[in-house]
Amino acid sequence: MNHLSLIIKREYLTKVKNKSFIIMTFLSPIIMIALIAVVAYLAQLNNDKERTISILDESGLISSAFENTENTTYIILKELSLENAKNLVKEKEEYGLLHIPMGVDIDQVAKSIKFYSEDTPSLTIISSLENRLEKKLTDLKLQQGGVDIEKIKASKTSIDIAQESYEGEKTSKIDNIVKLAFGGVAGYLLFMFIIIYGNMIMRSVIEEKTSRIIEVIISSVKPMQLMMGKIIGTSLAGITQFVIWLILGGVLMMVVSSIFGINLSEMQTPQQEMMQQAMESQDMQMQAQQLMTAIYNLPLTNMIIAFVLFFIGGYLLYSSLYAAIGAAVDNETDTQQFMMPILVPLILAVYVGVFTVIEDPHGTVSTVFSFIPLTSPVVMLMRIPFGVPLWQQLLSLGLLIGTFRITVWFAAKIYRVGILMYGKKPSYREIYKWLKY
Repeated sequence: MNHLSLIIKREYLTKVKNKSFIIMTFLSPIIMIALIAVVAYLAQLNNDKERTISILDESGLISSAFENTENTTYIILKELSLENAKNLVKEKEEYGLLHIPMGVDIDQVAKSIKFYSEDTPSLTIISSLENRLEKKLTDLKLQQGGVDIEKIKASKTSIDIAQESYEGEKTSKIDNIVKLAFGGVAGYLLFMFIIIYGNMIMRSVIEEKTSRIIEVIISSVKPMQLMMGKIIGTSLAGITQFVIWLILGGVLMMVVSSIFGINLSEMQTPQQEMMQQAMESQDMQMQAQQLMTAIYNLPLTNMIIAFVLFFIGGYLLYSSLYAAIGAAVDNETDTQQFMMPILVPLILAVYVGVFTVIEDPHGTVSTVFSFIPLTSPVVMLMRIPFGVPLWQQLLSLGLLIGTFRITVWFAAKIYRVGILMYGKKPSYREIYKWLKY
């Protein structure tokens, strides 16, 4: 394979010197960061919006339940009729009016509460008001029934079942979340890389085939060498582009945050007030400690090595199929009939990983799909954080490599015939005949 290095170099340089490749390499992270910055800025404006809510409590039961927050101010109205209160709030252009009418009992009061506003109120605000009212009215109802609220609060018991293996390794519920997150990110990256750069390989083959330059190249290079050179060269170009995206994206993120003063974390908290209430009711320090323990317990070395091996193996396997499809057709429109057999295993792998691995990572379904070469790169990467025996990883990797070699052999036979076929839309039956040549 003395020409392989030359083909790889040619493919790599052709890709990275292409104007559209250069433009998208630098323009894509700029567009992405700009969109993130705009969304973060708008979210920050929304969170910084100050709201004033007036409360007309004719029952005299609930007004004490409302305390001002950073962005919401509550004003208690007294000795006003409902119409006067609505007019007053409307004149002051406040956010809205919460009316709590007089009632015979607490149940009647609860059914008659209304919120008046000029525009449709925020779902977050309404949910926050409902939570406050429900808690206050429930406590009042219990007190009327002669129940000591403090005793009820003191009697509540929080259960957090400790988890430990027979060997003494301690885990927690958050471990599963962390493991699924790491496995999910690895599987998703592989999925996207195959889709994006597999299509790039396919388009590259189609372009050379339609321009007839392939006839000159094939006269001095074996089809197997040409196909492998395209796969490896395009892969290296893709990795280069991906690294540039990471570096440029990180730099732009810091520049946007520092120059424009945009707090990018704000876009994650559109329900800031509700989240704050939820956090106050939990021991966040304990959860942070459990999170660090979960990350520490991850088999990071195993995950990194497995990620590299399964990533390369999975990508090469699917890339050979994309190259074969590109050689079999004359344009991208004709590729649609052949794409489904490639996309179905990928999509199935993601669904199995998300819906099965988290529930039972060592079950029959998860284990079987982690051995099937077309799904193992994604499913096995999701299983490994949960602790997979080394022999299973080696067996899965061996099956993947073996299938890749067989697939490359079949793809090369299709490639050898297909790159010289023009003007005819191939069928599955015709492609099967090419394998016999």
